[in-house]
Amino acid sequence: MFQPLYVAATGLNTFEEEMSDITNNLANSKTVAFKKGRVEKESMFYVDKRFSTYLDDEMAKHNVESSGTKRNLESGLGVRIVGTPKDFSQGTIEVTNNPLDFAIQGEGFFQVKLPDGTNAYTRAGNFHVDDAGNLVDPNGKILDPAIVFPDGTTSVLVKYDGTILVSINDSLDLKEIGQLNLSKFTNPSGLKSLGQNLYAQTPASGDPIVGVPGQTGFGTIQQSSLEQSNVDVISEMMKMIMIQRVFDTVTKAIQSYEGMVSSAIQMKST
Repeated sequence: MFQPLYVAATGLNTFEEEMSDITNNLANSKTVAFKKGRVEKESMFYVDKRFSTYLDDEMAKHNVESSGTKRNLESGLGVRIVGTPKDFSQGTIEVTNNPLDFAIQGEGFFQVKLPDGTNAYTRAGNFHVDDAGNLVDPNGKILDPAIVFPDGTTSVLVKYDGTILVSINDSLDLKEIGQLNLSKFTNPSGLKSLGQNLYAQTPASGDPIVGVPGQTGFGTIQQSSLEQSNVDVISEMMKMIMIQRVFDTVTKAIQSYEGMVSSAIQMKST
């Protein structure tokens, strides 16, 4: 009897989660290299409801075959979320004039070391140098392989292939100190979000494939630039309006069903 309420509840829960995902996208519309998420939904199981009409029953009593009167009904049990994958499409590249800002033009991730020794992956290239001269992300996680700037470094040049050259004490001779590597995945949508613009590999993403920027299948490095969020604010706002309307419609359906139940109770009591 209360199945419509259960079905409506699955819809309301789903729309609430989708609204949360959209809100998160909008909140991070200015976050460096943020990748928007989307909610994937599917219908839940269906229940077969077989019934016979009064005429069918009467005909059966007299051993009369009825054709076409028995019917099959499928009753849906609602909707559920099956995934919230990330969209790793390229964001806009913005020039910052900061020599330690690196944007990846194309496919690939920077690799950093986590405190537990495992690796995490990021598209955000807003790096800086810590007290020990290591190139680190905004939260102090060291780039892997590590890049260490010598004392007295006065300028930095990063080539498209990730080669890092520095000038020491304003010398005109540039010294190579390291190489930026990139990692890519067969299925980047399968990566697990860790927060702080970081992702971790999973069985769904596959193992990382490490290479040099500019190689086949890998993007190039653009120095003094940052990749921006790929969130389209207008598109997300339109989704939000549509979800609000559907949410309101489902709520009205619940109210209508409650009215029907109340009427049925009143009819039974009279």
